[in-house]
Amino acid sequence: MRAQALLFERSNTMPPKRRAPTSRARVPTKRASKLAKENGLTAEQEAEIREAFALFAVQHPAHGGSQEGVLRRDDVRRCLISLDLAPDKSEVAGILSTIDPLRTGFVEFAPFLAYAAIAMHAKEAGSDDDEDDEYEGEGRDESNPEEVNAAYRLFTHGAPGPITLAHLRRVAQELREDVADDVLKDMILEANGGVRGQGREVGGVSLEEFASVMKRAGLSFG
Repeated sequence: MRAQALLFERSNTMPPKRRAPTSRARVPTKRASKLAKENGLTAEQEAEIREAFALFAVQHPAHGGSQEGVLRRDDVRRCLISLDLAPDKSEVAGILSTIDPLRTGFVEFAPFLAYAAIAMHAKEAGSDDDEDDEYEGEGRDESNPEEVNAAYRLFTHGAPGPITLAHLRRVAQELREDVADDVLKDMILEANGGVRGQGREVGGVSLEEFASVMKRAGLSFG
């Protein structure tokens, strides 16, 4: 299996018809959760994300342990739009490949919040840098290094890396996908050029290799 299909493959499914959401009541603000703090969010930002997620969330038997429900892949962009974080259509495939790497068709709350946090921080930084935009011009990189790094840390669970077999096992478990170790090992070896670690270990995927795989797959952030 290609590494692109593992982590970054595009999705071209058609969005289902949905009844227009009614006006929503404001969720009472509480203290920021541990998850929110890990992603640098305030209690108000977390509440806003939870409120938007709840509008589109559905229950699914394969994700019965998810208290918040799950988003269909087709509803991720709509949910981000409701948060005023609308991504370009060309960016959606990369976003989905990051928060639903095994292409289950559904996105749980934790990975969605992690991406929404990235988008919120990028938007805040962008508003501070608007005055300097005219000087950036054509020299701007195709991918935003900060967003690539944040996407990488979704796999390493916040650690500096590399992405290991244990990390991919955790991702598969969180997504309730039964993926054989041999498949996960092949994915790592393709991403890192076949470089093995000590003994029988398959090594890991560095940040540079992760960015390279995304580039080869035609995916970018920014």
